[in-house]
Amino acid sequence: MTLAVHIRHLATRDHTLVQDLHIEVAPGRVLTLMGPSGSGKSSVLAAIAGTLHGVAEGSETLRFEGSVRLDGRDLTTLPTAQRGIGLLFQDDLLFAHMTVAENLLFAVPAGPRRERLAEVESALIEAGLAGFGERDPATLSGGQRARVALMRALLARPRALLLDEPFSKLDTALRDQFRAFVFDHLRDSKVPAVLVTHDAADVADPSFVVELSRAR
Repeated sequence: MTLAVHIRHLATRDHTLVQDLHIEVAPGRVLTLMGPSGSGKSSVLAAIAGTLHGVAEGSETLRFEGSVRLDGRDLTTLPTAQRGIGLLFQDDLLFAHMTVAENLLFAVPAGPRRERLAEVESALIEAGLAGFGERDPATLSGGQRARVALMRALLARPRALLLDEPFSKLDTALRDQFRAFVFDHLRDSKVPAVLVTHDAADVADPSFVVELSRAR
């Protein structure tokens, strides 16, 4: 499952953020986007996810010219819900009114309830959180919440994953641990991913980095 993105032009009315950018991410690999604030990193993720209608640079909306393809299928004009692309942010965004297990179950595609519950239990074990299903997310540590958020994203069976600074709010020890956890899972599940970060320590592969410059 290869993610291929061509951005001919990504811009506000007055400023070009990104142009002539070609991205091709093979299954299980992580491409890192880096650059200063205002260089368009998160806007590139929004273009891939199909959420640019909700993104603005200052008070201006963004225009995208280009294409997004996943395993050869053109996603460019599809709504976000039909793209099969998952998102993981710096905030875990767990539902406060749900237990840990309910948060995970929410992401599992429709099917027999017993099978869906088995997937949730397997995910908890894989994340080192066996027995945490009935816990309130508010009682978890930052690292535990981050692992639940990742497993929720993966349980939705995304065909590609976008990561917008998912490690930035963790302390150093947790950051190292969770970073390895994420990259191992992406490699094992053969999901192509694009990561946005300001921190060189977050780079999965130093040979697979795109540096963006400030808006022109």
